[in-house]
Amino acid sequence: MENSTYLLDMSKEFAGKRALVTGGTRGIGKAIVQRLHAGGAEVIAAARSLPEALPEGVGFIQADVSLQEGVDHMIQETIRMFGGLDILINNAGGSSTSTAGALAITDEDWQTTFNVNLFSSVRLDRGFLPYKVRQQSGVIVHISSIQRKLPGNMTMPYSAAKAALVNYSKNIATQFGPMGIRINAVAPGFTETESAERLIERMAEQAGTDYLAARQQLMDELGGIPLGRPNPRRLPSLPSVLETQASVCCSIC
Repeated sequence: MENSTYLLDMSKEFAGKRALVTGGTRGIGKAIVQRLHAGGAEVIAAARSLPEALPEGVGFIQADVSLQEGVDHMIQETIRMFGGLDILINNAGGSSTSTAGALAITDEDWQTTFNVNLFSSVRLDRGFLPYKVRQQSGVIVHISSIQRKLPGNMTMPYSAAKAALVNYSKNIATQFGPMGIRINAVAPGFTETESAERLIERMAEQAGTDYLAARQQLMDELGGIPLGRPNPRRLPSLPSVLETQASVCCSIC
């Protein structure tokens, strides 16, 4: 009986809320979309490419958040579909730079990585915050990374961008917190996603080793997996993050 009551409550915890999740068709973003939808929220998943499948009732916007025009399109479509927004999850991110070391990383690599991992959040916040200010309510969550504190040797631009995202989150939370808007950053540890798998494959190719050895190298750089469960579905309670009143950076391993 207790379990039935819990499931009933869980299906209503986000009822009446409108949510947008960038990078919402794979990995952590997909898990967040499923969790919000299961909790009763109206949800839009956004990504560059069309998903194979989404939960019934979940909307989709195809856009590239690394580009200003992609951000503009996402904002316009979200407002057209929802009329406003309660929850913004800035989850889009990743690293595609060379794993050959600092001298092999070009200016274009740095700019591309910052566009995806930092400026996409800055631009989306700037577009949606006026609506949240008028509502005097709303939540923004920035998905950072454990690499903000433990920078990976093979992912310098990504680590720097995620560290900048956390500091940006703290600054903007201070400004908009008094207006009833909660802004937090969440920093997952190593998580078994398609993006992580592609990074490991590049590391293995660069080092001339196999996938498992490269995976272990990356995990060692990031402090290992204390619980041994690097799965997107194992992320801590989403409601606890959304309900946190002050700006924080939740370290998740």
